[in-house]
Amino acid sequence: MKELEKRIGYKYKNISYLDNALTHSSYANEVKHGTKSNERLEFLGDAVLSIVVSDYIYRNCPKLPEGELSKLRASLVCEKTLCRFSKALGIGEYLKLSRGERNLHGHERPSILADAFEAIIASIYLDGGLEDARKFILSYIEAEIKNPRPRAFKDYKTTLQEIIQKNPEEHLQYVLTGEEGPDHDKHFYVEVHLNNNVIGKGGGRSKKEAEQQAAREALELMGY
Repeated sequence: MKELEKRIGYKYKNISYLDNALTHSSYANEVKHGTKSNERLEFLGDAVLSIVVSDYIYRNCPKLPEGELSKLRASLVCEKTLCRFSKALGIGEYLKLSRGERNLHGHERPSILADAFEAIIASIYLDGGLEDARKFILSYIEAEIKNPRPRAFKDYKTTLQEIIQKNPEEHLQYVLTGEEGPDHDKHFYVEVHLNNNVIGKGGGRSKKEAEQQAAREALELMGY
């Protein structure tokens, strides 16, 4: 843990936050006895990441219009990018996974690594506050913006949002409709709703991937 703290560049007052951030649901389900997975931290970390990145690019990219800001943010917080950040930290070495998940190389799976990176953001936020979390996030984001990589990632969610927001009265929502499979091979299903109507469905190995696929189907049905 001390070595990982050095890599993160943050000294925890309560190291249990970091321990929780590294605990995958497969391990929590295998060990039981009240062991908590990092899923709640992932939820919080996703929100902290979004506000920090949004604030940074808003202030530092004054010439970009709203649509381009959305696309830039999406590329910076997508699974592929977060997985790369996670690998740079060596998070896979420290993840707590079930025996089955470890045998199936779960410590190398992009969705698990990206989720763990978000959970670490939340662990820093809870332990030290927003400024410490911001410092950690920007140590990666600033370098990413200064040295952009070719991006094959297509953000269907942002494209769909841009189309829908032309009509302010319309309301877009992503709804998780189901999940199946063991922890080491989970599959999620999502619907995207326009007001109360289903306009797309998707599935994937992570909730984010399922949402992107639902948005892609919606765009296809709309003729885009």
